[in-house]
Amino acid sequence: MSLTLTIELSDRDLEHFTKAMEEARKAAASKAPAQVADAAGALLAKARGVTVPDFIADRLDLLDTLIAMLKDPAWAMPGEDQQRILGALAYFAEPKDLIPDHVPVLGFLDDAIAIELATRGLRHEIEAYDDFCEYRSAEARRRGLDPAQVGVADWLEGRRAELLERMHVRRQRDVGVGYGASSGYGRRSYLANVWRPSTYLR
Repeated sequence: MSLTLTIELSDRDLEHFTKAMEEARKAAASKAPAQVADAAGALLAKARGVTVPDFIADRLDLLDTLIAMLKDPAWAMPGEDQQRILGALAYFAEPKDLIPDHVPVLGFLDDAIAIELATRGLRHEIEAYDDFCEYRSAEARRRGLDPAQVGVADWLEGRRAELLERMHVRRQRDVGVGYGASSGYGRRSYLANVWRPSTYLR
């Protein structure tokens, strides 16, 4: 038997998370991008193999996607785009858990909420990278290659450039609009045959 719970965060609750995330961004400013990504990856390493509710698992998957976007040499995001991703990951470089991660079931709830807030403005980045990974996997297999072994390839560059341009256009179009929906809501799940660099596998 399952149980459905709805959690509503008040303005005060959101202010708490927003303040913590801003403090973390400032603290992470002196860290190298690899340090920020590795710190976020450490959270996923702790979560690997732990049974968590779907809401939390979906947000951990989003965090994994952001890390992959930075570490994937074939994606190679321009500097300004990288900074947007690093800003979202900064909270996890200076973790201050409200709920200790070892608490069963709910240990990663505060992290999931922080991921949700941090990724709300990154919908187009996430969609572009999802499309890139799907294209790479399908095209690599069509060529008889292992997607995990492709690395940087000339035949990927055109698709990469096209998706980055689409991402920039859509992001510019949405300036000042914001996103009313959850960043993870409606996101298609990764298929078994789609490869990406990953820290968190469920």
